[in-house]
Amino acid sequence: MKATPLSNCERRFLLRAIEERKRLDGRQCYDYRNVRISFGADYGCCIVELGKTRVLAQVSCELVPPKPNRPTEGILFFNLELSPMAAPGFEPGRQSELLVKLNRLIERCLRNSKCIDTESLCVVAGEKVWQIRLDLHLLNHDGNIIDAASIAGIVALCHFRRPDVSVQGEEVTVYTPEERDPVPLSIHHMPICVSFAFFQQGTYLLVDPSEREECVMDGLLVIAMNKHREICTIQSSGGIMLVQDQVLRCSKITAVKVAEITELIQKALENDQKVRKEGGKFGFAESIPNQKITAFKMDSAAVDTNNVEEQAEEIITKADPPSEAFAKPILHTPGTAQIGEGIENSWGDLEESEREEAAEEEGESEAAAFECREMETEDTSTMRETKKDEPIVLSDSEEEEVVILEPQELPKKTRTQTNSKQENTSKKAFNKRRKKKRAAR
Repeated sequence: MKATPLSNCERRFLLRAIEERKRLDGRQCYDYRNVRISFGADYGCCIVELGKTRVLAQVSCELVPPKPNRPTEGILFFNLELSPMAAPGFEPGRQSELLVKLNRLIERCLRNSKCIDTESLCVVAGEKVWQIRLDLHLLNHDGNIIDAASIAGIVALCHFRRPDVSVQGEEVTVYTPEERDPVPLSIHHMPICVSFAFFQQGTYLLVDPSEREECVMDGLLVIAMNKHREICTIQSSGGIMLVQDQVLRCSKITAVKVAEITELIQKALENDQKVRKEGGKFGFAESIPNQKITAFKMDSAAVDTNNVEEQAEEIITKADPPSEAFAKPILHTPGTAQIGEGIENSWGDLEESEREEAAEEEGESEAAAFECREMETEDTSTMRETKKDEPIVLSDSEEEEVVILEPQELPKKTRTQTNSKQENTSKKAFNKRRKKKRAAR
């Protein structure tokens, strides 16, 4: 997936803002974004945030045979990865031109500057040396990857501890951290890269360009320097011609920025070492701010329990008296009731006319039931008389006995018809009476 290009309107807007000495994030031309360093639970693991650009660094080591031409020196290996998680324009498993350029610049900054003592990584000359591997992974891209990667790399190397070893004859023993304390790497100085973006053929200069500013810049100048004002490497790209005064001005700005970042790195390393010695909590989870949901932390608030009773009495006296509570419901209309706090939940009584109607309905239903019972008794008596006169015919078969009974459906039909007629007449009479009473109202 290709990165989304800037539109012409955005490009003109950015260039116009740079001409007016303004930046989208409110910084001045020579301002650097905030640098935040957080360490993991293991040695040699850290995350560096340069604004919204985030880089994860991890250092590992192993015993390997040395190179034939350098039998007494250890091996350094650096690798930077740009994943699609950082930006949609990065493709996995593909060496882009930007990735190749960044890897070469990091190697020149950290290896060619001789910031790490490689001879101290030798265990047995010509046989076994330590290979230090630095893996850098870009988590989020918001411009100026090389600066964030260089800071993360040197911080991870300073924070890393390799296992202690002992050599007895030809036997090499590697001790665990529980048996012996790990040994830090021997680092002479800390080279840090500072990037400068040029616009309109070097007319305008910005320090620490963002992603959008990198899309409209004409050229880029990267200077790697340590706090002793020693330039470790310098690289210019973009095809612009720089004057000597511009390079000198950039080097002076680099010296100031490198001194500030080096002091920040040393303080972060000292704080982490102090927390680990005191047995406090450390790691990425502890470095998350408390305001975020993923922190699972809540500041404890002190509660004063002195004179609680007196304070409660004052609150009660100052409070308004409670409203009057009705023990019985207020019936606004018959058949309804008011339900609420301090009021009994009940329903109102029916009117006298409704009571009379209910009583009449009960009486009529009882009379209809009594008539139905009499009709049933008469039907059963007639059925018994007819059954006495009827003969029983036995079949010749041995399996079953057949009883022939003549069906008498006429009395049943008459009974059901009479019952339905009585019910209809009673209902009609009841409805007439109810309509008269309602009309009288």
